[in-house]
Amino acid sequence: MEKNAEQHRVPVLIVGGSLVGLSASLFLGRLGVRHLLVEKHPDTSVHPRGRGNNLRTMEVFRAAGVEERIRAAASLLADNHGILQTPDLAAADAGEWLVRQIDEKGPPTRRFSPSAWCVCSQNDLEPVLRKAAVEQGGDLRYGTEMLSFEQDDDGVTAVVRDRASGRDTTVRADYLIAADGPRSPVRERLGIGQTGPGDLFHNVSITFRSRGLAGIVGDRRFVVCYLTGPEAEGALLPVDNAERWVFHAPWKYDRGEALEDFTDERCADIIRAAVGARGLDVSITGKAPWHAAERVAEHYARGRVFLAGDSAHEMSPTGAFGSNTGIQDAHNLAWKLAAVLDGTAGRALLDTYEAERLPVARATSARASARSVEHSHPGYEPAPGAVAGLGGPRGGLLPVVLGYRYVRGAVLGTDPEMPVVPERMDLTGAPGTRAPHMWLHRPGAGGRLSTLDLYERSLVLLTGSGAKDWWAAAELVAARLSIDLDAYRIGDGPEADLAPEAGADWAAVHGTAPEGAVLVRPDGFVAWRAAGQDPDPEAALFTAVTSLLRRG
Repeated sequence: MEKNAEQHRVPVLIVGGSLVGLSASLFLGRLGVRHLLVEKHPDTSVHPRGRGNNLRTMEVFRAAGVEERIRAAASLLADNHGILQTPDLAAADAGEWLVRQIDEKGPPTRRFSPSAWCVCSQNDLEPVLRKAAVEQGGDLRYGTEMLSFEQDDDGVTAVVRDRASGRDTTVRADYLIAADGPRSPVRERLGIGQTGPGDLFHNVSITFRSRGLAGIVGDRRFVVCYLTGPEAEGALLPVDNAERWVFHAPWKYDRGEALEDFTDERCADIIRAAVGARGLDVSITGKAPWHAAERVAEHYARGRVFLAGDSAHEMSPTGAFGSNTGIQDAHNLAWKLAAVLDGTAGRALLDTYEAERLPVARATSARASARSVEHSHPGYEPAPGAVAGLGGPRGGLLPVVLGYRYVRGAVLGTDPEMPVVPERMDLTGAPGTRAPHMWLHRPGAGGRLSTLDLYERSLVLLTGSGAKDWWAAAELVAARLSIDLDAYRIGDGPEADLAPEAGADWAAVHGTAPEGAVLVRPDGFVAWRAAGQDPDPEAALFTAVTSLLRRG
């Protein structure tokens, strides 16, 4: 390193500036955690991929104040829903809708969430996250690569290089988040192995322009169309429903086929054959290889270094589970880092990141592979019996997306033997599950908010409007521990802070009695629940909070 190389001190260093790294930056910034993000590429992604943002991801983006910005960036595909499968897109018989409404905006979803699916490609989503992260104080340095890192008992020392100038900077951080992709140099450096079947299939993602294709597609506004004809197969994705498209072509990578074999002429011929229109105008604009795999890291952390996103897990793209799971990794980790760094929690709280997120990744990756089998994803030739996945054929998506639970970790009163993903939705306030959604309003004020809008910056205690003891206990415990602990009395009485919509019962929704209480974490998961009154609510709440935060 040069003698005059810079030195930089920061609480958190994030390595990787794609969807997961940017999300980590945004979440940390919202919580007031100073951090540095380095990304070796000069800018955000230019390739339209990773477009499905599920309900839970949109909920966390709602909490981070960017949900509407993301929907605006995704406006061109706002009317696209569902997954179509057909051997010939140009034929009169359009094939089968595997999923008719991928956004699931029907009554079941409205009951569970204030948000909905959003089809926003990575090249449109990353600039939104980058801008929001900078607004929250994030120090984001693109074109900057981490060369090395070492950790000790007190922190991590890394050397990063500006690739344009060649100038090195030594960064000293309390913690490091590795969001550096499936081939993660950080994971390799830590010696963390992976489990799972490994590579599933290989594709070349081809961007192209075609004005004639819109006429063939017609009014079928799909998110993706699996083309399964005998001459050529692949997955077709609209970019603007008019002229710009993406086609995922199967790539026999493991049989020696080279990327160079995908010439522009060959790619155009494959697309025409798969669509079923030999005379279709096709102009190739780009190509990017990608490998679908099922791998999960054996550990999510070592010392002061944490894995998130593809560095921690690789999943089949069917169902868009991979990026969503990674963004939710970052959301889980961010509040814990913030709590430890500001002294609210003991360092042992960070051990719960692996305890909670690793089982979710294992269950979700298995479901993603099973869904690829169910949908006969082009290019995927699974081993016999691979369809025996989570949730049954073509079903069970919502419990995986929204209903997963933490059976161990920063939760109290859970059953460790329960499955991480339930067979059916059960968001009724049980510890370890995402807190229930219900609409509320502030007495005397207009508008409404979801219970989920209460969770981001602190622990939250919900109780009934008549349960004065729990509300008072929250104030006392917050003072004793010098922490932020917001308490809300919900009901129709004069002492209520929030009122439910007519006919709604907050206690029934949260699985407790009107005199009970529910403690919710900053990430919106239930940490602890009291079934009713307690002879000493301050002592009960103090014990719960100190245990949750690992305050020895």
